[in-house]
Amino acid sequence: MKLCIVTHSVVKGNGQGRVNYEIAWEAIRRGHRITLLASQVAIELEQHQQVEWIQIPVKGVPTELLRNLVFAFNSNNWLRKNRSQLDLVKANGAITFAPGDVNAVHFVHGSWLKFSSTQQPTSLSKLLNPKQIIYNFYQWFYTSLNAIWEKQAFAQAKKVVAVSNKVGEDLIDIGVAPDSVQVILNGVDLEEFIPGNRNRQKWDLPADKPVALFAGDIRIPRKNLDTVLHALVKVPELHLAVAGITEGSPYLELATSLKLSDRVHFLGLRDDVPELMKAVDFLVFPSRYEPYGLVVIEAMATGIPVITASSTGAAALVSPEAGIVIPDCDDVDALANALHTIANNPQIREEMGKEARIIAEKHSWHNMAKTYVDLFEKIN
Repeated sequence: MKLCIVTHSVVKGNGQGRVNYEIAWEAIRRGHRITLLASQVAIELEQHQQVEWIQIPVKGVPTELLRNLVFAFNSNNWLRKNRSQLDLVKANGAITFAPGDVNAVHFVHGSWLKFSSTQQPTSLSKLLNPKQIIYNFYQWFYTSLNAIWEKQAFAQAKKVVAVSNKVGEDLIDIGVAPDSVQVILNGVDLEEFIPGNRNRQKWDLPADKPVALFAGDIRIPRKNLDTVLHALVKVPELHLAVAGITEGSPYLELATSLKLSDRVHFLGLRDDVPELMKAVDFLVFPSRYEPYGLVVIEAMATGIPVITASSTGAAALVSPEAGIVIPDCDDVDALANALHTIANNPQIREEMGKEARIIAEKHSWHNMAKTYVDLFEKIN
């Protein structure tokens, strides 16, 4: 089979890139030839004899919206000329104007647009500066366009793959035919994310206090750090490590206004999250809208409990024995109770962490990739 994967990057370093990286290797193991329409490809794939990389350069193009448009236009042109030489095209959302046989959906912009129009946090409004207001408008505009483009892309696909049951429900909600939807959960690296010793010196985290971790984009309200900070006020014994880009984030000021500066540790964007997860006691991630949330399964693989919300796709993996799922992501009291329960019970944390690891072991990247390629071969 001649398989073409259309995606911005095929590397280990990000969620969608890692999914396509693992799919590529599974296809190679089965003897298929692969064309990668991408801006960035891992060198070990680029140099493989079964792989052809068609580079779609977008470096230097300002804003993500314009980069995506350039990528969509150029990839469409290449596919229009070369589609007859391919057996199957795998696209990712509205990444290209060309139709894909299989479209893997990591985020449903239409669902987020609908949700965000009725669920906007008010606690940050007085902290937003003009630059942040402009950024929020740009995000809304970007999401609105993608909501239109993705519906067209999904309608053209023979099979639409949802990365969680939540995404599957969202796809049906925006009009995708139920019989065309298949759920394939994202995986986790079980060798990179493993239980280990909790040495906190590298991050200057307190050695004698319970420490929770929040990891995600803290420049936007979707990840819901504001509710975490308000809940933290009610749990004075707990410290919080925050991994995410701090530039342009309103949450540093919010933490100061809530008198949490001595207990909230803003660590910036990290490339050592696997080690950081070993150093903390549990993850807190009650995202307002999260199609999957790799950070959840990564924490579980590390052997730490998870507190999340039902609005997070990966919450379906978090059994009561492995963590706590709150029904309402914005319920400060419920979140505070969950934080208090896990922060003050080392034995519960240990038991939940062991169960979390057991669950994660069922969801390796290899198992995920096999399911994708099985689907490709069935369609082809």
